[in-house]
Amino acid sequence: MQTHVNSYYAATRNYTGDFPVLEESVDCDVCVIGAGYTGLSSALFLAEAGYSVTVLEAAKVGFGASGRNGGQLVNSYSRDVDVIEQRYGEKSAEILGSMMFEGADIIRQRIQHYDIQCDYRQGGIFAALNKKQFKGLAEQKSSWERYGNRNLQLLDAKDMAREVGCENYVGGLLDKQGGHVHPLNLALGEASAIIGLGGRIFEQSAAENITYGEPNVVRTAKGVVRAKYLLIAGNAYLPQNLDPRVTRKSMPCGSQIVVTEPLSEKVARSLITHNYCVEDCNYLLDYYRLTADNRLLYGGGVVYGAREPHDIEQLIRPKILKTFPQLKNVKIDYRWTGNFLLTMSRMPQFGRIEKNAYYMQGYSGHGVTCSHLAGKLISEVIRGDAERFDAFASLPHMPMFGGRTFQAPLTAMGAAYYALRDRFGI
Repeated sequence: MQTHVNSYYAATRNYTGDFPVLEESVDCDVCVIGAGYTGLSSALFLAEAGYSVTVLEAAKVGFGASGRNGGQLVNSYSRDVDVIEQRYGEKSAEILGSMMFEGADIIRQRIQHYDIQCDYRQGGIFAALNKKQFKGLAEQKSSWERYGNRNLQLLDAKDMAREVGCENYVGGLLDKQGGHVHPLNLALGEASAIIGLGGRIFEQSAAENITYGEPNVVRTAKGVVRAKYLLIAGNAYLPQNLDPRVTRKSMPCGSQIVVTEPLSEKVARSLITHNYCVEDCNYLLDYYRLTADNRLLYGGGVVYGAREPHDIEQLIRPKILKTFPQLKNVKIDYRWTGNFLLTMSRMPQFGRIEKNAYYMQGYSGHGVTCSHLAGKLISEVIRGDAERFDAFASLPHMPMFGGRTFQAPLTAMGAAYYALRDRFGI
């Protein structure tokens, strides 16, 4: 039996019970493989629209990245709209740009409508470590305002010093349409909403075999689901052999997080005055925020190929001390790693496997908000409106270079090059 990783989130989750194991034959409109944000958001939108939905989860609801991430609601995609326009043209940029801020809005609506207790706080800061990054933030502000985000404030060095107790930043960009949450409690709250609408969720019920057709047939160790529509939403935790057409164009990567002991209110506010979340602008970025009980949650680093690092605290503590040297004696209470799914283009991969079977994956580190948008798009497709889904599906899904054997070391070499650029501000 797979349980949640030993994280701060698991220790403070609202629901500690189990969903049942599938031990029967189920017929439904839609079968969703994966109970992370993509699967949960999709199932919830579809249940609201009156479809009968069955969700199959190999482990626990929120077991993967959805229950382990930094909890930051970061708008846009891993490649911003200017890059989208350069690569894919003005039309693609226009339609994808129009959806950039929708994911965070969906999360806020879900929290309010279903009264999900997940410690939501408004506002996130992008922090610039050099003049080049600050110039990029000014351009980002202008670009995002073009697409409708009017809740942005450019921060100079003095502004940043008032917001964050760190002397390393030359400026920043505050996005009040961003924010942060307890990600596992968000996932569990959405699962509860699905159940309340008549949907069914089964844990410890890995999909072992798929037969595509009308209906699609998904078999687990002890049960079977027959569904008119199928959505594969396993992301970085999807077994490679379930359908290689889905898994061969992306690569799981690991990211590490630590959480400190509780800090006093005074110390917590001296670190982040207005309780915003923060991420820097480096290619290999660091990110951090305060939890509801005034702990510092700090994440960063990437392990390509999703290997488990030997000592997570040894990787992250130097980053904390570089940002907040005043925390040199702080105790670390929690440490964990989790996988996200990286694509070659850094854009999410949405597509059709068969005419009534779909996949959505590969958010490349921007999954919290984009996965919620994904759920809305798949519900639109199944209800007969594919325009917005197809705007993503039409993007090229390039294979990771090097194949399964060499993709991790080759990607790490490329990342090392960009890390050097970060270090020298070029």
